[in-house]
Amino acid sequence: MKLCKTLYINGTSVAPANGTLDVLNPATEKVLASAPVASTEQVDRAVAAARSAFVQWRDTSDEERSQALLRIADRMETHADELARIIVHEQGKPLMIAQREVAGATAWVRYTAGLTLPVDVVFEDDSKRIEVHRKPLGVVGSITPWNWPLMILIWHLMPALKAGNTVVCKPSEYTPFHALRLFEIIGEELPAGVINVVNGRGDIGQAMSEHDGIDKIVFTGSIATGKRIMGAAAGNLKRLTLELGGNDAAVVLPDVDLEQAAEGIIAAAYKNMGQTCAALKRLYVHEDIHDALCEKLVAVAQRHVVGDGMEPGVTFGPVQNSMQYTYLCGLLDDIREQGGIFLCGGEPLPGKGYLIPPTIVTNVDPHSRIVQEEQFGPILPVIPFNDLEEVITLVNEPQEGLGGSVWSADIEKAQAISSRFECGSTWINFHGEVHPSAPFGGCKQSGLGVEFGQEGLMEYTSVQTRHILKQG
Repeated sequence: MKLCKTLYINGTSVAPANGTLDVLNPATEKVLASAPVASTEQVDRAVAAARSAFVQWRDTSDEERSQALLRIADRMETHADELARIIVHEQGKPLMIAQREVAGATAWVRYTAGLTLPVDVVFEDDSKRIEVHRKPLGVVGSITPWNWPLMILIWHLMPALKAGNTVVCKPSEYTPFHALRLFEIIGEELPAGVINVVNGRGDIGQAMSEHDGIDKIVFTGSIATGKRIMGAAAGNLKRLTLELGGNDAAVVLPDVDLEQAAEGIIAAAYKNMGQTCAALKRLYVHEDIHDALCEKLVAVAQRHVVGDGMEPGVTFGPVQNSMQYTYLCGLLDDIREQGGIFLCGGEPLPGKGYLIPPTIVTNVDPHSRIVQEEQFGPILPVIPFNDLEEVITLVNEPQEGLGGSVWSADIEKAQAISSRFECGSTWINFHGEVHPSAPFGGCKQSGLGVEFGQEGLMEYTSVQTRHILKQG
């Protein structure tokens, strides 16, 4: 496992100009290694390299770009174990989940390689034809989070490249090493300057958001940071794709199979220790089955083994960083003060590491913090209901609108209910899964634009309409 101590700019490993920052292993709270920190001048160098490389990369054929992506996927596969182990050490998730992340990211690269940008003929008669073409934007700035660091980097990077753009990436300062190593591994498959990675804190993201040489920012993270990026991007009217998280709700009707529902709900709520934008974060259960379902949820949740992701048998790792851990501990205190009942969990584990076991809580007010705020951690509030209209109102109440689900044996009824949810994606009898062909994005304050599939690919392009007068 190699932890890179250099940036990657214009096809070359570059020493940092702004010192280093310590990256902690969240399972032990020990320093994993010191990561390089870029200066704003190095951001300028990376953008200049990307702008220079864009001229060549834009003019490569669609087939050439597809083949480059397929070679990248092969290289990722060769280094899969190394990348997975880096993710465990810096992010905290169990090794088996990190391995799935790398495998999923590699498959996503291959899927993206097969996408194409259509030429649409919108009008044609004997004398004239009008075509709509898609052209790359230029330089894309990618700012990625710490929860699914490699997967989300691939979601940003690969459609940008496939559409003919060049990229400057800033990974989260909490989880930089996977990106530094990935760019070193795949850089040889691309012309110098096509991909660049600069690491650092918020000032580097701010410099990228403001930079006149960057034509688009794609960002996954918090609403507050997304708003700051949106304001900073106004200087040159950058294109934006913002995926800003969610407070996803599920509504469980009384006709469900309790065993199947419990398995699916726990998987959806505690995916990546609840640190997933589309994790299930609020559970509304019909009062007729509330107690019975809670009993089964607890039984499934308590199967998890909590600990260091590199330890054999561990299925549930730490919260990724101290700031998020402190926030979640505050939420647990608030639940306790407000009279919430913990059915399991409810206390951090003693000793080192940001370890909070799977927690299920009932007897909470629908307007309490744990319900209204996106907890982004392993705490699931379960709220009984008996009025369908009232619960739909509660589902739509928060500012976020990323995803939601309905669980019922009556598929038509479940779809009718989910169609009234104010969110970008809905699921029936499962929750939170994404597919490379299906557009994914939020409404309200969960973001702008979509990712994935052909619609996501087109977000990395501008429209050129060609009016052609026929001769003869």
